[in-house]
Amino acid sequence: MAATGPTYDVVLLAEQALSEVDAQEVIALHEELETDQRVKYHVLIPVEDAAARVEATLGALGAGENVAIPSYAYSDLDIAEVREECLQRSKDALATSLELLRAGGVEAEGTTVEEPPISALVSAITTTDGREAIILTRPHLVAEFFHLDWTSKARRKLDVPVLHLLEHESIVEQSAGGGEGISGV
Repeated sequence: MAATGPTYDVVLLAEQALSEVDAQEVIALHEELETDQRVKYHVLIPVEDAAARVEATLGALGAGENVAIPSYAYSDLDIAEVREECLQRSKDALATSLELLRAGGVEAEGTTVEEPPISALVSAITTTDGREAIILTRPHLVAEFFHLDWTSKARRKLDVPVLHLLEHESIVEQSAGGGEGISGV
């Protein structure tokens, strides 16, 4: 039986679409709440910066060559088209994530965000009166080591609990060190 009381809002910042395992793990975190509050998830999916994507791709083409890529090599690229592809990919990821959460029997809404992800997270926590934040990413070992990852930044800016989960890996796999997450280092 679903709780009918006030809402316990959780803001979920995900780097990409949730998998079925991701959705199940997130939902399981709140199944045992001993309260009459109903849990509502607010999902944020960042939109990749199209210009940075094009620049990174072109940089990879010249990697190891120590040769600058001439401007004519990318003059035919349509940044607006790449931007639209990035936006559509984020919208698709959001739709998939919301569908999986709702299929698990929870209330979920979300949006794509074009502002810096941590700024969007802070804003969403404030707007929704969020009680906690969950950040779901791939492992980013260097950023995590130097505390430049999203979770470290969020913990410095928020006064609510912040949990970092690794995408496509169950909590058991993360804690056992058997998966590809940071615990396997």
